[in-house]
Order: sequence, then structure tokens, then C-alpha cells
Amino acid sequence: MGSTRRTGRTRRGVIAAAACAAALAALTAGPAGAREPQERRTPHWELKDTGTPDVRFRGLAAVGRATAWAAGTAGTVLRTTDGGRSWRNVSPPGAGELQFRDVEAFDARRAVVLAIGEGEASRVYRTDDGGATWTESFRNTDPRAFYDCLAFFDHRHGLALSDPVDGKFRILSTADGGRTWTVLPDRGMPPAQDGEAGFAASGQCLVTSGPKDVWLATGGAAHARVLHSADRGYTWTSAGTPLPAGDPARGVFALAFRDRAHGLAVGGDFRPGEPSPRAAARTSDGGRTWRPAAAPPTAYRSGVAWLPHSRTAALAVGPTGTDLTTDAGRTWRTVDTGSYDTVDCAPDHGCWAAGEKGRVARLEQ
Repeated sequence: MGSTRRTGRTRRGVIAAAACAAALAALTAGPAGAREPQERRTPHWELKDTGTPDVRFRGLAAVGRATAWAAGTAGTVLRTTDGGRSWRNVSPPGAGELQFRDVEAFDARRAVVLAIGEGEASRVYRTDDGGATWTESFRNTDPRAFYDCLAFFDHRHGLALSDPVDGKFRILSTADGGRTWTVLPDRGMPPAQDGEAGFAASGQCLVTSGPKDVWLATGGAAHARVLHSADRGYTWTSAGTPLPAGDPARGVFALAFRDRAHGLAVGGDFRPGEPSPRAAARTSDGGRTWRPAAAPPTAYRSGVAWLPHSRTAALAVGPTGTDLTTDAGRTWRTVDTGSYDTVDCAPDHGCWAAGEKGRVARLEQ
């Protein structure tokens, strides 16, 4: 599962995360601010050959440094268990016309993937044998619904998010690891704004922390909001954010929470060449209030993840690069210019990123 759903901290992990963050900060500056040669800059993203140059991966699940899952266009699901040296195509049979935008993996064998789209294009599949076989556990039959992303609290309990139906966001729930799904009542969901929706950009428009807290990110309306539920999706509160809004292409694209209080939001305007000021914000009160980053990323960012076991370091990715914060989202600096759509980290410090043209990379130290 994604980094937003992992807790726990060890002294060794804190020390390692601090060292990792310090090294990452040195990526863009050597002595007196000069750039160091590429071979001397560590850690860094190391591309792993997936053999799928025509696929765009917006779904990503980091199980560890050895194991990761990626899901993308043309119904493609890949899995590696050797740190990216080789990839197995474990795509569900007959899914070639689907667009997978999210994958949640519990380990090397068990995973759940979400296909997006209107009506029956929105589907959920589950595997218990590493992708050798899949079961379609949900197919949307409401033409008004469009599912964007999913998230799990634990190995059994999870939610999926649909754009508003009848003026409210729709939430799908599972209590058996994604084998069966039920639409939750919307009585506790605030009304949606005109044009408001979720962005299926990185599988991070819906994230969890702990056994019951979940947040969803919105855009496309007058205000870019974050909604929070403390009871697994039955009742919600909403909060405005300072991220760009007022256009269908603007809003909050991704969230990451390291615990139930401290979170990050990134986004902006996804159109190439369009400015994205105020593209990041942070919260320390569980999403009730959001403060803009003093020095945000310089461009639109679609994915974000806390570095494992760190209270202050996180990465944000987008089509124009990767940014690092070492002060819990107050300031960001660009550390890589490669194109990625999503990022995820595992407790063993296995951080992965994925994006267009079959790009998948692991953070190497």
C-alpha cells in the first residue's frame, strides 16, 4: 500500500531518513552551489527498464525495495520482485481497453487495481497470486459515476472515490480486501461545488492514515478543497486550500499524510506551459486548515510521498521534475527534471516513481 498508509518509526529508520534527506538536498548543489557530476550525486532516481515504452503508469504501489507494482494505460499491470531488474506483465486478461490509474498492493502476491472511466469503464480487479489470475470484483453500472482512485486502511478495509453523483462525491467501500464493494450512503457528504471532481492523476486523490481517517482531494471548481472523514467515509468535513482553482484543469491532485495530523497537498494546473503558483500546501491539524508553502514547487505536481520514517522530508513529482522538502512542506526545491506522475515509498526505504513512456524508477542511495 502507499506511503500515506504506513506508520511506525525506529531509531535506525529516523537516522537513515535524515541521511537520505541530507543527501537528496545535495542533489542540486555541490561546493559553493555548483552542480556535482551525475555519477557523484546520490541518492538519485535510477530508471528501470520495463519494456513498455507506450504505457503511461499513473498507478504505483511500493511494497519494498525489491517489490513494486505499476498500473497504467492499455490495461497494463506490471510487477517486479527483484528491485526492477526484471518486470512481469501480469495484466488482467481482456483489459486492454481499460485505463488503470491506481493500484494498492498488500505484498508481492495480493493487489487491487482500479480502472477509471464513465459507466462500466470504472472497474476494480483483485489478485491473490501475484497477477497469475484476477477477479473482477466491481463494475460500475451507473453512467453518472466516474471512479478516480482508491485507498486502504489495512488489508481488509478500503474505499474508492467517484466524482459527484446527484451533487455529492460517491464513496465505495470494502471490508474484505476488495473482494466485494458497497456504495456508502451520502448523507454525511457535503455538497459538491459546481464542476468539482477528483483527479485520476496519480492514485493519490484519496489517502488514509491509521484505522479510520481518510482524505479526498478535489479540483475543477471555484475552490480547491480537501475533505476529511474520521469514520471510514460515512461523515465528512471540508476545508479550502490555497492551491490554484477556478478552472477544470486546476486543483489538488495528490495528498500524503504521515499521521492523522500532518499532511501535504500538491497540484496546480496540469496543462503544459500553464503557470502553477502556490502548487503545494501543508496541514498540521488533520486537514482542518491548510497553509501555502513559502517556497512551493515551480510547476504542477501530481504525486507526493513522505520519505519513510521521516517527520520532515517528502518528495513531489510531476511531468517536469521532482521536488524535495526537508522542512515538512514549508519549502521545496527541484532535485530532478525527469517526468513522473506518481511516487510511493515503503517502510524499508524503497521509494519508487512512475510515469509516461513506461518510466519507472527507484530511489538509489
